[in-house]
Amino acid sequence: MATIAVVRRSSSALVFLLGVAVFLNYVDRGSISIAAPKMKDDLGLTAEAYGLAFSAFFWIYAPVQFFAGWLCDRFSVYRLMAIGIMVWSAATLLMGFAGGFASLLVLRIMLGVGESISFPGSSKLIARHVPAEGRGMANAAVAAGIALGPAAGTLAGGIILGSLGWRWIFFTFGIVTLIWLLPWQRAIRALPTTGHHDGGARVPLGKMMVGWPLWSTSIGHALNNYCFYFLLAWIPLFLTKSRGFSIAEMTMLATIGYAVQGATAFACGHFSDWWTRSGRSEADCRRCMMVASQLLPAVSILGLVFARGPVEIGLLLSLAGAGSALGSTNLYAVAQMFAGPRASGTWVGFQNAVGNFSGIIGPIITGIIVDRAGYDSAFYLTAAVAGIGGIWWAFAVPRIEQLQLD
Repeated sequence: MATIAVVRRSSSALVFLLGVAVFLNYVDRGSISIAAPKMKDDLGLTAEAYGLAFSAFFWIYAPVQFFAGWLCDRFSVYRLMAIGIMVWSAATLLMGFAGGFASLLVLRIMLGVGESISFPGSSKLIARHVPAEGRGMANAAVAAGIALGPAAGTLAGGIILGSLGWRWIFFTFGIVTLIWLLPWQRAIRALPTTGHHDGGARVPLGKMMVGWPLWSTSIGHALNNYCFYFLLAWIPLFLTKSRGFSIAEMTMLATIGYAVQGATAFACGHFSDWWTRSGRSEADCRRCMMVASQLLPAVSILGLVFARGPVEIGLLLSLAGAGSALGSTNLYAVAQMFAGPRASGTWVGFQNAVGNFSGIIGPIITGIIVDRAGYDSAFYLTAAVAGIGGIWWAFAVPRIEQLQLD
């Protein structure tokens, strides 16, 4: 019994640190949008140039996912996570010294390289160390990081922006991220070295790619990400430039949406674990949540076109946050169900690579539309993409179950 308790404590510490890593991941990748209201003018960036700089993160981040997932299934995922943190914390810190568009672009690309290990690595470790009945809360910890990262980043970044200027956002966030390495070393030494349940020959990516399940979840991931990255990249500018809110008001409204997203993630994780323990179909639960994760943001984004007051905008951003939580809690859980522990790193690497192509094209498309037609047209397009995503997860993704990949 004592041994079991130690294993549970070590696994809980691992899941907690994975959640913190994803939290820092989203603090750092979203810092540019918090700095944007002042940085954009200071560096002389147009909306198109800003959209290009935001998307530069994904130019390398998305394709490197293929390789990162492969690495996680073949080498020490614990060490790879540490290396990734070191690279992206350095990139975040150096962004505080950016003197123009070119240096900002290069550092965003470097940030993408470092962060590419996060989701394949996290999914590999969850599939390895967490049983099915605990998978909901483990993925909820990751999903909460996706939500609370932008929430804390927006709140802290807004305060820093108003008092010290945009450069100190990057200085502060980069140093804080680097500190994560200290507890990580201790946590991985406490993990069991047996009972990983992912032995056997590695599954080639080509064998997975010939089947529809991997492509269907990858395309669904891209549709989900298009909406999330739209909100992450453009809400601060939309609220300050289009709706006339101050930096402080923008910070509070955006933070409310992300806080609701974080709370919803934990609620979804608890519910899905309870559902699975009761003997009901985990697959049905996750499919329904993914459909809702697309339809709720579709309604919210469409509503923001007509919203003017802070109360209605706050409610709509909260609705979008709840939808985003449903997606982030289940996207990787679905992948883990299809792939199993042995292939989860490779599967999630491919899925995340395709899914994050939305981060490449979405901000550029939105920047062009905003410059030429205004914010409303960009919101209409994103709401349509979200609606298509709901249909996709309902009908295009096949039965969710572990595949026989041998």
